[in-house]
Amino acid sequence: MSTRPEPLFPLFAALDTLPGVGPKTAKAMAALEIEAPRDLLFTLPHSGIDRRKRSSVQGADLPGVVTVEVAIGRHYPPRNRSGAYRVHVEDADTTFQLVFFHARGDYLQKILPAGEHRVVSGKVELFDGIAQMVHPDHIVPVNEAGDIPDFEPVYPLTAGVTQKQMTRAAQGALERAPDLAEWIDPGQMDREGWPDWLDALHEAHAPTDHAGISPAHPARRRLAYDEFFAHQMTLALARQNRRASPGRPSKATGVLQDKVLKSLPYAPTGAQTRAIADITEDMASDKRMNRLLQGDVGAGKTLVAFMALLTAVEAGGQGVMMAPTEILARQHLEGLQPLAESAGVVLEILTGRDKGAERKAKLVALKRGDIQILVGTHAVFQEDVEFADLRIAIIDEQHRFGVRQRLALGAKGIRADVLVMTATPIPRSLALAQYGDMDVSVLNEKPPGRKPIKTAMVSTERIDEVVARVRAAADDGRQVYWVCPLVEESVVSDLIAAEERFKRLRATLGEGRVGLVHGQMPPAEKDAAMAAFQAGETSVLVATTVIEVGVNVPNATIMVIERAEIFGLAQLHQLRGRVGRGDQASTCLLMYQPPLSEGGAKRLETLRETEDGFVIAETDLEMRGAGDVIGTAQSGLPRFRVADMESQAGLMAIAQSDARALLQSDPKLEGARGKAARVLLWLMRQDEAIRLISVG
Repeated sequence: MSTRPEPLFPLFAALDTLPGVGPKTAKAMAALEIEAPRDLLFTLPHSGIDRRKRSSVQGADLPGVVTVEVAIGRHYPPRNRSGAYRVHVEDADTTFQLVFFHARGDYLQKILPAGEHRVVSGKVELFDGIAQMVHPDHIVPVNEAGDIPDFEPVYPLTAGVTQKQMTRAAQGALERAPDLAEWIDPGQMDREGWPDWLDALHEAHAPTDHAGISPAHPARRRLAYDEFFAHQMTLALARQNRRASPGRPSKATGVLQDKVLKSLPYAPTGAQTRAIADITEDMASDKRMNRLLQGDVGAGKTLVAFMALLTAVEAGGQGVMMAPTEILARQHLEGLQPLAESAGVVLEILTGRDKGAERKAKLVALKRGDIQILVGTHAVFQEDVEFADLRIAIIDEQHRFGVRQRLALGAKGIRADVLVMTATPIPRSLALAQYGDMDVSVLNEKPPGRKPIKTAMVSTERIDEVVARVRAAADDGRQVYWVCPLVEESVVSDLIAAEERFKRLRATLGEGRVGLVHGQMPPAEKDAAMAAFQAGETSVLVATTVIEVGVNVPNATIMVIERAEIFGLAQLHQLRGRVGRGDQASTCLLMYQPPLSEGGAKRLETLRETEDGFVIAETDLEMRGAGDVIGTAQSGLPRFRVADMESQAGLMAIAQSDARALLQSDPKLEGARGKAARVLLWLMRQDEAIRLISVG
């Protein structure tokens, strides 16, 4: 079934086939991402106006919308061209004025004839003690008052589209909506008390009060669930597809793993042990592993990842670990080297820097199987890189690697198990939306010996005290990060901020003790400055946020974040995680410029109160919304029209288990509910999923 089902044809016709929509309006609607009648069905009213009739404007909550029957009195045309045209009217209790600007007097005489009664509805405000209704929304004869709805839905608009056009077009789209077979599990429908699809649409477009606009309304919840369910069906199909392509069982013997565990100065945390067990079990099965390892800064992901790599080696194969940048790849190498030595396995690195004979030698060794574990940047997936027997690919820093790239990995014919690691704690609803095709292990305990980081808020007025403190720490042999704000959007101002701070600190601390890293430096200079700091040659590293991801300097114990109030919560949490990596107590100073905005204060206080990345991520989501938390553009996050990932995370979880259960019982979607689900995928434009069904 790779063609759109016929009942949906009218919903995917051109927009200008709808009543009142010409080519110009259709073009304007594109700004609301409305391209077909189907999109109008899921563009629901976002508010409503109470237009129930009252006997008088007296006692009404002003300024506000009032609907009232009036007797029409005298007309007062404007004295000059720009003046207002006024009509005196009287309701049951009082008199007020209808006011018009740039109006034609003859037209107003016709629709508001003196001495007659009309029903008017519009916003009433008091000006100098006189109630006025400026440009009423509705003026109708008394016998047509029924045409004014008691509760009028208000649609989102854009330049060139009026409320009237939008309402009329939405009604036109509704008239085309077919009655479709049910794709939701009947038990779920009963439990929630949901209407069927067509009724839900009609109810959602014709709310009778403010409750009808709330996301909690049964009709809206049902439509939100439809969006979540279609999205989770796509992820579940991708998961099923990957599992259908056979994996290779890699059974651990435990010989190498035991050597590493014995060499460690501490025992793994419970969370680490559970994650290792999950991964070992996945790798031993004949289905391909596709797992996300989510752990907060410093939760010990490296050890878990290395155990997975060792499982591949114990089974006679190879493992690869990929990082997004050269610096991170080298850091993984440093972190893994001692572990590899204790296990007696051959570990090598391959990045874009490897050239000529050296690169060639590595490629030969890799193809022969002499290199057991390879660390590198995405250079490890170039055409000429061949493994003798690749069993597992580990990808670090997930959000640069969306669902599409994960599928591309499989398309390379690499049947390897996949483990993705992220140090960004992701709120549960986003994790389900973004990684619903994966199994998830969470590391939510800190390894023993990690000291908590003391976090304090300091006003920029006290900068001299902070500089003195940094100097004392440097004299004491400790190291300090000083992060400069990304001022406006211009690169130049960031540079000036970082370079100014660098000069001031260098003047105080002396030449050679302060390094500088910013985004505009040539990569080699940047690497050199980082390397000098890592080696302890410089005491203070002044940086823009380029240090956010992953650099490990155990001797760094102070993190100063300047103008911390303009950073996002997740970013502040990541930056703070750069200190507290050794055995000394560490401090993070959040320098802010007073007065703090409410949001700024809440972010800094949240950070001061907790080090739990998951708590921080949930607060961040609450404050900013999903698109901002992981940057919608590059996250591959779905855009939902009705559903709201923040407030309806619970629905997303139900949709995930339901989608997986449906595919479990009907893998080819050939049963009654399976066929209905196929129609839903077409309706929701889930082209990826449709391709997967036709391939599978």
